Amino acid sequence: MKLALILNAINPSIGGVLIKGEKGTAKSTAVRALANVLPQLETVADCPYNCSPDRPVDMCRDCTARYEQAEVLPRSNRPMRVINLPINASEDRVVGTLDLERALKRGEISFAPGVLAEANRNILYVDEVNLLDDHIVDLLLDAAAMGRNIIERESISYAHPARFLLVGTMNPEEGDLRPQLLDRFGLSVEISGIRNVMQRVEVVERRADYEADAGAFLAQYAGAEEELAGQIVAAIERLPGLTPSRGILQLVARLNIELEIDGHRGDLVTLKAAQAYAAFVAAPELKAEHILKVAPMALSHRLQRNPMEKVTRSVDETLKHLLRTPAAMAV
Repeated sequence: MKLALILNAINPSIGGVLIKGEKGTAKSTAVRALANVLPQLETVADCPYNCSPDRPVDMCRDCTARYEQAEVLPRSNRPMRVINLPINASEDRVVGTLDLERALKRGEISFAPGVLAEANRNILYVDEVNLLDDHIVDLLLDAAAMGRNIIERESISYAHPARFLLVGTMNPEEGDLRPQLLDRFGLSVEISGIRNVMQRVEVVERRADYEADAGAFLAQYAGAEEELAGQIVAAIERLPGLTPSRGILQLVARLNIELEIDGHRGDLVTLKAAQAYAAFVAAPELKAEHILKVAPMALSHRLQRNPMEKVTRSVDETLKHLLRTPAAMAV
């Protein structure tokens, strides 16, 4: 779970994380903790969309207009935030609303930002994503894929940047997502409660320490958080230099073919996740071992399942089988 979150922090284009697990397994805690180890954002100080002052291609309309007029945009630095999407959120609350009367009578576009505007360049957290209306989930995933939120009402259109790290959590006992929606999440991981006695004791002891003195508890792990934050920043810098070889591309393709994964999203996500992992561990080049590490979380939720039958071969087993072939052993 932690690795999946870190990989998306290194390369948000992976497409987010779906965390499946029983209740009380710290899914929400892990997501909220992620914000503490991510680099601060430099934003246009008075922009509701958190636009970067140095990336005109990703700016909202107002910031673009000011940038083109050579206006000096006010800057501010702030930490990334976790934006929560309520289960009962309406479409207008998610995407924002247009004032149609003002637009039709005065020809002025007035837009009230929604959750997707707040989430731009932040973490968008959807707890119990499987209980959301499918239409709302579609809106979230479309915005995540395009990096923009587009609102159209009565032939009036408005768009703003919506690039965010999408994290959804769910308890499978309460129902699953449709396969079409599962496929839209970049990575998926499953977690369960700890069954080791001593580790469970440690969980309780740490919680007691935190409740007794939160400040001292946080100070105890501040050094580890700073170290991880440095690793993530370094990995982001290394990522562009990790170009996959032809052999790696062929290995990823063969894996997806062997597993009968529909479409090409599995290939793309596996490759992006492997590059992020190689950057995180400071590897000089992308290798088969990096594919092996990320393939289960990139492909397990894309497997075609017959509800009456068990999957005969796991992602791990298939990849290990492929790695024993002569072509793969050369990678």
